[in-house]
Amino acid sequence: MSTQKYLCIYRSAPGATSQNKPSPAQMQEMFASFNGWKEKFKANILDIGSQLKPSGKVVSTSGVTDGPFAEAKEVVAGFMVLSADNYDGAVAVVKAMPMLTPGAFVEIREMASA
Repeated sequence: MSTQKYLCIYRSAPGATSQNKPSPAQMQEMFASFNGWKEKFKANILDIGSQLKPSGKVVSTSGVTDGPFAEAKEVVAGFMVLSADNYDGAVAVVKAMPMLTPGAFVEIREMASA
């Protein structure tokens, strides 16, 4: 079986990342957990991605506007690209991710091969 690529889209409620800021000690513990997770799944993580800033641009055939739209129920907060043998493998990597917070979720989409 060939390895597939999966785009993981981290979504959360608008403003959720600015609520309930962890203490410095909690941040240190979170980063240690995150680094352990990255090490464990380094063969699967092709692009760790990044957190996205809250604003951007939306391009359509009618023009360019500021975005994302304020009425959205959730915002794309970040992304990463994984490799796995199948969806179950990709799900296992994401479920083990320690930075998944309450109210947030990760959409996993298999990338079409060229």
